[in-house]
Amino acid sequence: MTNKALQKVIAIVGPTASGKSGLAINLAKALNGEIISGDSMQIYRGMDIGTAKVTREECQGIPHHLLDLRLPGEPFSAAEYQKLARTYIADIFQRGKTPILAGGTGLYIDSVLYNYEYNKEAAEETKATLLRETLIAEAACLGPQGLWEKLLQIDPQSAKRLHPNDTKRIIRALEYEQIHGKPISENIQAYKAPQLIYPTIFFGLSMPRQELYQRINLRVDQMVAAGLPAEVLTLQKNGLKLDSQAGQAIGYKQLLLFMEGAYTFEEALEAIKQESRRYAKRQLTWFRRNPHIFWLNGKKMQEERSAEILAAFLQERERVSESAEEESDWASDKIRDFLHQMGMAFLDHIGTAKDHLGNAKTGNTKTDASADQGACSGD
Repeated sequence: MTNKALQKVIAIVGPTASGKSGLAINLAKALNGEIISGDSMQIYRGMDIGTAKVTREECQGIPHHLLDLRLPGEPFSAAEYQKLARTYIADIFQRGKTPILAGGTGLYIDSVLYNYEYNKEAAEETKATLLRETLIAEAACLGPQGLWEKLLQIDPQSAKRLHPNDTKRIIRALEYEQIHGKPISENIQAYKAPQLIYPTIFFGLSMPRQELYQRINLRVDQMVAAGLPAEVLTLQKNGLKLDSQAGQAIGYKQLLLFMEGAYTFEEALEAIKQESRRYAKRQLTWFRRNPHIFWLNGKKMQEERSAEILAAFLQERERVSESAEEESDWASDKIRDFLHQMGMAFLDHIGTAKDHLGNAKTGNTKTDASADQGACSGD
């Protein structure tokens, strides 16, 4: 099989510990691809073990983008991510390769592939920052329940959707309402039927819940054995604080609390596992709403041969499609049937993907993505 690139974006999504990075690398080798990280915490330097950032050896020579962009104390937004990721997609297409967007941060991934729009006015960003600081102070005074009740008064729809302890999102909803003069739920309503802006094939990785939870627990133990506590201690000495965006990352938050005396080490370890499992559940809830995703058996797709077979099928579908001068051969039933025949489908979710590949065309705009050299990070 030749590693011929596709004129489509491949998106690999799913819960934490489901094998996204491994599949992305194997597909990139087979499809002449480059990988764009879709993880909101892998953009921070020095946060390697706890974010499961790929090492240089694990990259196997495949370029990875959007890793190690910021220091842990610096903020980073979905709007910034969207702009950078779209730049890389255009650049990768321009060089005749396959862009592979892989990660578990649903908002980041959707903001890139769908027609999400963000307000880019600097004045508004400054106002938002000041307001956010005020709301954080208010949260400390009122407590999570009091802040949630405030949101309930002005935006009941958002409040009912959020847990009272989800302070970060409650603050975001209050911030949005005060800046825009309308509830954030109205903005969410506007994105109920987003449109893809690239021809994209979505693959989601999943597995039975108990198996996934076992993998999560094991990976936390492996992270601790690999030096996660020492990594967090180093970051703390270099200024990482709990109230920063990076300081809220799973694993880092709990160990920072341990270092402040709020947890015993055993309690911190169990809290990491519990919050990781909860996060996996939230990720699945997010991605299951997307009708474009073909769900794969995460355990089966750990095999390199499975990725090679899938890549060969995708290349053949594109060849047939090009010769027919139409996209009909990319119809979802053909992909779904193939996944079933090869035992790659995860039957709990498979069968929801809609025909969508002809809805967006690849742009040819030449871009300069030299700011991030595409080197695999993590060393």
